[in-house]
Amino acid sequence: MSTVSVPPALTSPREDAIQLYRSFKGFGCDTATVVNILAHRDATQCALIQQGYRNAYSEDPNKYLSSKCRGDLKRAVLLWMHDPAGRDATTVRQALSGNIIDLKAATEVICSRTPSQIQKFKQVNHAKFGVYLEHDIEFQASGDLKKLLLAYVSKTRYEGQEFDRVMVENNAKALFKAGEKRLGTDEKTFIRIFSERSRAHLAAVNSAYHKHLNLEAVKRGTSGKFEYGLLTILRCAENPGKYFAKVLHKAMKGLGTDDTTLTRIIVTRAEIDMQYIKAEYQKKYGKILSDAVHSETSGHFFLLS
Repeated sequence: MSTVSVPPALTSPREDAIQLYRSFKGFGCDTATVVNILAHRDATQCALIQQGYRNAYSEDPNKYLSSKCRGDLKRAVLLWMHDPAGRDATTVRQALSGNIIDLKAATEVICSRTPSQIQKFKQVNHAKFGVYLEHDIEFQASGDLKKLLLAYVSKTRYEGQEFDRVMVENNAKALFKAGEKRLGTDEKTFIRIFSERSRAHLAAVNSAYHKHLNLEAVKRGTSGKFEYGLLTILRCAENPGKYFAKVLHKAMKGLGTDDTTLTRIIVTRAEIDMQYIKAEYQKKYGKILSDAVHSETSGHFFLLS
C-alpha cells in the first residue's frame, strides 16, 4: 500500500466532496485521492463531506466507496465515515449479524468500552439498524458469555478514579473464593463484580490484592469466550492502551496478518486513544506502530500516518 506522507492542505467539505466525486469517475477508483482526503479528516469533517456530496450530487458517497474500493481499504474507509459511536455500532452489528458470527470481535468492542461509550453506540445501533444490542447478544451469544455481555451493556458503572478500599478488598476475596478456592467456578460472582464495578475499582482489585485475584486466577477459573470477556474487561481497566497494543502485535505476529483485527482497532480507536496505543506499542515492542503495520501489510491503514 502507498503511505500518505504529507498531509494535503485542508480544504472545505464542498471541495473534498468534489475531489471524491472525481476520484470515482471511470472503471476504478483513484484510491490515492480517497486516502489523501479521508486520512486527514475527523468524524465531524467526514459528516460534512458526506452532506456536501449529497447536496451536490444527490447521492451518498458511501455507495461509491463501497462499489469502487476493495478489501482492507473498503472496510477501513466505510467504517471511518461514521463517528466513533457509529463505528462501534457498525462493528458489533456486523459481528453479530453477518454470515459468519464473530463473537470475539463483538466481545472485544463491548468489554473494552466505557459505560458512556456503550450507551452511545447502543443508541446508534437502534437508530441505524432498528434493533436493540441486547437482542443481538441474546440471539447470538450463549452461556456465561451471554450473561456477561448482557450485564455489561445494561449496568451503569462509575467512570471516575475514586474507589472504596474496603469494597475492593471484599470483592477481591469474593472473586478468590468464587474461583481458585472452590471446586468449579462461581460464574455469577465474576459476572456481578466485573459488570458492576468501575475500571478504577477493578484495577485496584488486581494491583493491590494479587494474593486474591490476578489475570492468572481468572484464566484458571474460567475458559473460552467467557474468559476472553473477563480478561478484556480487566486488562482495559488497568491500561486500555497497553491492551490494544498487545492485540495489534498479536495480529501481526507469525505467518500472515489478521487484517480484519488491524482495521477494526485502528479505525475505532483512532479518535479515542491511538496516541496512547502507539506509545505503549513502542514501549513494549521497541518499534513504531505505524512502521510495524506498514511493513506487515499492504492494506490502507492510513490513520496511523
